[in-house]
Amino acid sequence: MQSTALTPQDYFDSLPEERKESMNHLRKVILDNLPKGFSEEMSYGMIGYVVPHSIYPAGYHCDPKLPLPFFAIASQKHFIAFYHMGIYLNKAILDWFISEYPKYSKSKLDMGKSCIRFKKMDQIPFQLIAELVRKMSVKDWIETYESIRVNS
Repeated sequence: MQSTALTPQDYFDSLPEERKESMNHLRKVILDNLPKGFSEEMSYGMIGYVVPHSIYPAGYHCDPKLPLPFFAIASQKHFIAFYHMGIYLNKAILDWFISEYPKYSKSKLDMGKSCIRFKKMDQIPFQLIAELVRKMSVKDWIETYESIRVNS
């Protein structure tokens, strides 16, 4: 479900009551652990964490008017989603996350290429998400992004 909210606060204000606590906790964990340089904004109808044009003027190759996306969170119909491009493009981070997940959550890992889905709000591994958020600096993300752009 893509939101039409114009700001992250509008997004959070529009959440269903049963999602507000988990989403707000997730946001706090992210903001408390977000490496310097990333910024929070609406991105593709979700709460996005991006490299702003002031740091990476080229922007996102699909639409250079947009800042370079890194990860996002969203309240979908049946789950909370955490979309992380670092997991998608960095096998070491993917392998680390998969091996660590069972240590932090009782639920089975439900993920796609960049999307981690949390269907049970009380089983979101907030501490693991904090570690994942800290795994890549802006510099690391830009280098990873540019390496795949050159090779594609």
